[in-house]
Amino acid sequence: MTKQFNKGLILTSLGSFWWGFIGVIYFEIVSFIGHIELVVHRCLWTAFMLILTTSIFSKWKSFFDICKNIKNLIGLFFSGLLIFINWSIWIYAVATDRIIDASFGYFIMPILSVLLGYVFFKEDLNYKKIFSIFLVFISIIILIFFNLKNLPWVGLIVAFSWAFYNLVRKKINVDTDVGLLIESLYILPFALIVFYFITKSGMNDFSFSNPGLSFFLILAGPMTVIPLFLYVRGVELIGLGPTGMIFYITPTLQFLLGFFYYGESFSSIKFVSFIIIWIAVIIYLKDLYEKN
Repeated sequence: MTKQFNKGLILTSLGSFWWGFIGVIYFEIVSFIGHIELVVHRCLWTAFMLILTTSIFSKWKSFFDICKNIKNLIGLFFSGLLIFINWSIWIYAVATDRIIDASFGYFIMPILSVLLGYVFFKEDLNYKKIFSIFLVFISIIILIFFNLKNLPWVGLIVAFSWAFYNLVRKKINVDTDVGLLIESLYILPFALIVFYFITKSGMNDFSFSNPGLSFFLILAGPMTVIPLFLYVRGVELIGLGPTGMIFYITPTLQFLLGFFYYGESFSSIKFVSFIIIWIAVIIYLKDLYEKN
């Protein structure tokens, strides 16, 4: 049991580290091509990567079983739309020096998920969770009313899109990777159409005449899928509680990179809001720790 727990701990930590550090560095490096083309490549190569992994792990039976259920297909269409929004806003944040704002979204997302779990699944709420939710909304109100010119709408969209994505996926309850493949296939036609117009207008950076850059852009697929596999496998081994705590590696690293490495601005109002968020997170994590 200890060996399994340690393995899950390592895998989840690697996935969170990948999202918070490696992913940020990678997307920041390639963001010069423009966030629209970069989103297109993320969609294209994620779909390709998932087709490959579904074949390698012989999961096509699961794929077709899911496709037989209309409810699953409708749910995955909407979750695909949500994850597309999340990917797009995240890449936009990296490309426009708003990594700190995006990290704000990932800090509050698990606590928003607790609220959604109560509303849609009647999950239990104790006083600590209620207080954490209350603090999150206080921090959002502070940002809205005292910081309108620099409202971190990026972080809010990241948080709500990812929280509602998890809600939809929990409702339909399908394999994470196979479900993501179906979501990617929904997005794929639109990505191909946009890529066609980008190429036709001569504004594309992806070209066989520049194989080095093209290969680097193809890596957007593995950069999306690998941390997902690591994190989900960790969840399977040690459960949602411990992995929920470990996930905070991601926004912490994003915040540190944005502030110390990329030199993003951090106003006093944002600082106050983040302090409130960190208090909410500490209360939330303490509650998780006591239950596990």
